[in-house]
Order: sequence, then C-alpha cells, then structure tokens
Amino acid sequence: MTISVDQRPTRIVVDLDRIAGNLDRIRTHTGTPAMAIVKANAYGHGLVPVARRLQQAGVDQLGVAFLEEGVALRRAGITVPILVLGGIFGPQVGQFLAHDLEITVSSLDKLRQVEAAAEAMGTRAVVHLKVDTGMERIGVHHYSAAAFVEAAVASRWCEIKGIYSHLACADDPTSAMTALQLERFLEACAHFDRIGARMPLRHLANSGGILHAPATHLDLVRPGIMLYGVLPDPAARATVEVAPALSLVSRVVYFKVVRAGRTVSYGATWAPTDDTRVVTVPIGYGDGYPRALSGRGQVLIHGHLYPVVGRVCMDQFMVDIGHDSAFNEDEVILVGEQRGAMLRVEALAEAAGIIPYEFLVGLNDRIPREYLPPVEA
Repeated sequence: MTISVDQRPTRIVVDLDRIAGNLDRIRTHTGTPAMAIVKANAYGHGLVPVARRLQQAGVDQLGVAFLEEGVALRRAGITVPILVLGGIFGPQVGQFLAHDLEITVSSLDKLRQVEAAAEAMGTRAVVHLKVDTGMERIGVHHYSAAAFVEAAVASRWCEIKGIYSHLACADDPTSAMTALQLERFLEACAHFDRIGARMPLRHLANSGGILHAPATHLDLVRPGIMLYGVLPDPAARATVEVAPALSLVSRVVYFKVVRAGRTVSYGATWAPTDDTRVVTVPIGYGDGYPRALSGRGQVLIHGHLYPVVGRVCMDQFMVDIGHDSAFNEDEVILVGEQRGAMLRVEALAEAAGIIPYEFLVGLNDRIPREYLPPVEA
C-alpha cells in the first residue's frame, strides 16, 4: 500500500452525521430553534465542514466569536444567518454589513457605531442586543437596559432580531446563579413590552442551560460543546443523549523493551520497576495533546487501556504496555472507541486538570482532519 505524504499516522476523524443528529436531539428536547455555535474552529472539529453539514441539516442559525470566522463561512458558501457573538471593533463594522453578518450590540456607543456604518452604506444592520446579567464581560448591565432598549428600538438603521445574555454557572445544575441571571434577563426584556415594542428573539441557554435549566430555553438556544457530543463539566447531567463526534487516532511507530530502572523521556521522571514494553506514539503538545497528561493520560491499543509514561514531548509520547504485545503501525486511540472500550474527552480533560473545551480547541491544524461522510468542496 502506498501512503501519500499528507497521510500522517496521527489524525482527527469527525463524524458529521453525529453532529447533525445531536442538533436534532437538542431541538427536540428544547422545542425551540437552535443557534449552533461553531466558533474556535467548531470546537476543534473544523469550522467550514461542520457548518456545511449543519446547513444541510436545516440549522436555524450559526454563532461565531469573531468577524473573521463569519467571513470565512460566507466565503465558503454558508448562507444561513450568522451572529458574531464577540464585542465588535468599530473599524470592522462595515465588513459585518458587507458580509451579511448579524452584530452583537453591547452598549449605546456600539449602537451608534453600527448606525453610522449602516447609514453610510445605505443598509440596515441586523443586531442582537447584549445584556450583562452576571458575567461582567460585555453587555449593558441589566439594571441599565431600559435606555439601551429604547435607543435601539428608535434606531432607523438597526433591525433588532434578538436580545441575549450569557449564563455563567449553568454547567453546574446546583448553582443558584442561573435562576438569578434568568430573572435579571427577563426583567430587562420586559422593557420592550413596557414601551409597546415588538419583542425580539430572547436567547440565553448555552449547553449547561439546555441540559439543566428548561426555563432558560425561551425563544432560541445556543448549543456549543454539547453539539459535539461532549458534556461541559464533570457536574453536568446528561439530560440529552448526544454522541461524541471526534476521534483522535494515531499509530505505534516504535517498540522497545525498557529495563527496570531505566528512565523514560525528559526530566527522567519515570522508570519501570520491572522490565517492560514501551511504544512510542507520534503526537505531542505541539499538536495540542496536553503536556499535563504526562504520567496521567491513557490510550487504547487493541481495546485495552495503557498509561502514558514519562513526559509528553512536543511531537511524541511513550506508552507502557507491560508484558502485552503491540507492533509498529498498530492503531492507537487517544480519544474515541476501540473494540467496545471508550476514551472520552471529558475524562482526559479532567486528568489534565483542564476543561473539555480547552482540550478540544487545543487540537491544532498540524493534525489532519478526516470527515465522515467525506466533505465535498
């Protein structure tokens, strides 16, 4: 068999149909439309391929963090509505309008910037008003929202499509913060009714809200990490059955017997107490596999779990297989399923002392991605 130069033995495999299936289950559970969040390279899964599959699946809306992500989607032929969730940079506003991107307006000053750009271009801007109910990140404070809402309603150049906030603690189903934020948000939204204005789409629920707080589902939900089949926090309850879409796969590239007492990898932090068999896997922290998994990570080989030993290197790491056998080119599963055994992102992130989000978005473009079914350009 001839292997081409671009067929690195380490690869990410993304099941796009699983993502579409997760979207269906989320919408069925909430009974609302969904804004699928595809920021940060679709949480490491691949921005454009994921967006194309979601568009095929009839997604209601997409959400990204930055203008550049929205522009990349438009250039790839994505036509569904796209909201840029991040704070806007004034000089870029014209580009939002030129690429038909919906804008987060988070202050009176930002509203004026958008109005000026829209008037100059002779077009109306589609905006979502951002209310801060407890994050202290971006958005008008909930207790100051009345004047903000009135100014937006009066604007000749802005069409208010939505109003939203972001939940700070919804990943934890026991947190009282979620109910408090919902109360603050609904009070801010009520000002539309007080002034006799049309109520825009109210959206508040992220993955944690979808899982744990039905009262936050409102008119639209914003699934992020759960869209990819990963729970947001160890405390999260799997109230919606979602399937992991990403597998991280590599191959054995070296096998050796390491004698008792001989140290392995940088820093000489680990040595076997008895003679053992060690294999090398060609992936490291240069690819985004966390160095914090040194001595803590596990992999699957032939359906059995084996420990990562010694320090994870930039481009490779070592695995102790004891007295078992493994041969060069044998498959190694870092995330995913093999012979009925499973290694989940959530468990690896916990072992590394990070959150699942950080694990996924850290997997960089040095690792080639394959898609099931294959993606047409």
